[in-house]
Amino acid sequence: MSAKPVAGTATADGADVAAEARRRRSFAVISHPDAGKSTLTEALALHAHVINEAGAVHGKGDRAGVVSDWLSMEQDRGISITSAALQFTYGDTVINLLDTPGHADFSEDTYRVLSAVDSAVMLLDSAKGLEPQTLKLFDVCRHRGIPVITFINKWDRPGREALQLCDELTERIGLQPMPLTWPVGISGHLKGVLDVTDGSFVRYAPTAGGARRAEDERLDADAAGAEYGEEWDRAVEETELLTASDGGFDAARFRDGSATPVLFGAAVRNFGVKHLLDLLVSLAPAPEPRPDVDGNPRPLDADFSAFVFKVQTGMDRAHRDQVAFARVCSGVFERGMVVTNATTKKPFATKYAHQVFGSQRSTVETAYPGDVIGLVNASALRVGDTLYTGKPAVRFPGLPSFAPAHFAVARPADLSKAKQFRKGVDQLASEGVIQVLTSDLRGDATPVFAAVGPMQFEVAEHRMAHEFNAPVRLDRLPYSTVRRLGDPAQRALVDSGRNSEVLTRTDGADLALFTDDMSMRILLRTHPDLSLEPLVAEGT
Repeated sequence: MSAKPVAGTATADGADVAAEARRRRSFAVISHPDAGKSTLTEALALHAHVINEAGAVHGKGDRAGVVSDWLSMEQDRGISITSAALQFTYGDTVINLLDTPGHADFSEDTYRVLSAVDSAVMLLDSAKGLEPQTLKLFDVCRHRGIPVITFINKWDRPGREALQLCDELTERIGLQPMPLTWPVGISGHLKGVLDVTDGSFVRYAPTAGGARRAEDERLDADAAGAEYGEEWDRAVEETELLTASDGGFDAARFRDGSATPVLFGAAVRNFGVKHLLDLLVSLAPAPEPRPDVDGNPRPLDADFSAFVFKVQTGMDRAHRDQVAFARVCSGVFERGMVVTNATTKKPFATKYAHQVFGSQRSTVETAYPGDVIGLVNASALRVGDTLYTGKPAVRFPGLPSFAPAHFAVARPADLSKAKQFRKGVDQLASEGVIQVLTSDLRGDATPVFAAVGPMQFEVAEHRMAHEFNAPVRLDRLPYSTVRRLGDPAQRALVDSGRNSEVLTRTDGADLALFTDDMSMRILLRTHPDLSLEPLVAEGT
C-alpha cells in the first residue's frame, strides 16, 4: 500500500510552477473528537484508489488501523493525538491532506496544521452538530481566511434534522449553508442523497463494514420520486427552501468565507465521500502567494521557499529519525538542494526528502507550491522556521505558542538514564509536544513541562518511556494563571511570592506563573508597575 507518486520534473520555469501549483489542493479535516475525522480521511484515500481497503479506527476484526493514526497511543485509544500528512494523486490533481487531532488538548498542533493549508473540511456529527472544539477551530479558519466545506457525517445513525443542522451554521457562526447534496431519508435511515447540482438521486451500495469503496447508482428525479415517494419529495422541498433563502451555490461566497458548501454522508460506510473528493478538486482553492513577515505576497514562481509547521520523531522505529514537515510556498523544491534557514541563517542540506502518507514514506525528487514535504534528519529545524534559496532572504510569520494551563516538574525515574532524559526532553520541546520551562532556581535537571491540556502529559510520558527509554515522573504544580513577564529585571518580584514564580520557555519568553488570579492581583496591587502581559495565540 503506497501513495501514487507525484509527477514532476527536475527543473521548471515560471510557467511550469504556476501550472503545477494549479494542480495542488492542500486542505485539513477539522472536527470535535469522535465526529469521524480519521475515518473520513481513510475513506478519502480509499476513493482516490491509493489504498485498497479502509482500516478501522481501532483496527477491528481483521482490518488494519487507519493510516493517519499511526502512533501506538492513537491505535490503542482510537483518537488522533498528532497531525498526519497524506499526499496522493486523484486524477490529475495532487492532494495534500492533513488530518488533525480533534481533542482540545492538542489544539496547538491543529493550529499549526491550519497555517499550512488553503481550505478545510469541517466535519459535523449528525446527532451533535457544532461542538465546542469545532467552533474553536472554525474561528481559527475564519481568522486566517481559510474557506470551509461542511460534511455532515454519520447520517446512517439516528440524529437531528438536516434543516436544523443547517440553521445552526447560520445562527451560531454566521455561515450561510449552500447544500450540494441533501439526504433522502431521515438520519439513521439514509436511502441516498439528492445531488443538488443536477437534481438526480444517488443511491449507494453497502459494502462489508465499509472497508471497500461504496459504488453508487444514479436515478433521475422521476425514477427517484416513484421509488421513494414522500422521502424524495421532502428532500426536494427542503433544498428548494434553502435555495430560496439565499442558499444557492456561490463560489465567491465560499472563497470569501461567508458561506459553506454542505454535503451529507456516512464516512464509515464510504457514503458521500466521492462527492466530497470531487468537490475538493473542482472547488477548493489552489495555492496562492503567501505573505511574508512584512505582508508582501511571495510570488509562486519566486525562488524556493517553505516553512516548517511540524516536527516529528518516532515515525520510523528502526531509525528514530526526526522529520520536519514543510509547506512549499514558492518555486520548485529539488531533493539535494541546499537551503537557508531564515531563523539561524545557516544552510540545511535536503539530501533526504520524503513524500509522506501517514507513517509511510517514499523519496520525493521535486515538489511545488502547496505540497507538504518531509525533511529527514532535521534536528536543526524547529516549528516556524522558514527555508529558502536565492536572494533576498525571505521569512514567513512564525507560529505562536499557546498559553499553557497545566504544569508539572519532570524528573527521570531512573537517574542512570539522565542522558536519554535530556535528549527526550529536548526532542519533545522541539516538536511542540509540550512546552519546556526552566529556571535558575530549579535548574536544567528538573525542567517543568507546560501543556495546553493534561493529555499532552500522557503523550510526553508515553514517548519518553517508549521512544527514549527514559521513563519520567511528573509532579504537578498548582499554577493555573500564566502571564508573560515584560521586564526581565522584575523577575525577583514574582519569584519572591509564595504563590508564584518565573520560568523561561525554550523560545526565551519569561512566563510568570501564579496559583490563581487572586495571587496575581495581590502582587499587582503591591507592585503596580509590574509588567505582565497576557499570552494569547493568534486566531484563538
